[in-house]
Amino acid sequence: MNQIDHHFWMNIALEEAKIAALQDEVPVGAVLVKDNQEIARGHNMPIQSNDPSAHAEIVVLRKAGLQLNNYRLPNLSLYVTLEPCLMCAGAIMNSRIAKVFYGANDPKTGVATSVLNVFDNMQLNHHCQIEGGILGHECGDVLKDFFKNKRLTKE
Repeated sequence: MNQIDHHFWMNIALEEAKIAALQDEVPVGAVLVKDNQEIARGHNMPIQSNDPSAHAEIVVLRKAGLQLNNYRLPNLSLYVTLEPCLMCAGAIMNSRIAKVFYGANDPKTGVATSVLNVFDNMQLNHHCQIEGGILGHECGDVLKDFFKNKRLTKE
């Protein structure tokens, strides 16, 4: 897959992040892809669903599992606008996702590179390819703008 394809799929994840922002959710979006075809897309929904696990990654993993009628999702690539947290990394590994491409780093809870890298832990039984920084500035800007607007509306 070439760089243009990565940008195409990350832009779809960014569309989902913007939908989350409109719903007053932290703007993180994700899309799962197999053989350059979309399997599932989604965005953060913990507030509206009253579900602390409803991060964008979990939302798309659940949709893909139903779509493919399998809890294992091998040979799929996940595009997500923010570096996965520990909960999402565990779900990604348990579902057997092959590749994860993310946009912005998360210096507080990111576990692909920022805080630690669980994906490189050889004691764990599944490993996937990780690549960060795909449209990183654009993904980061969506988050920064969201929280900037939140702070302005509180004043």
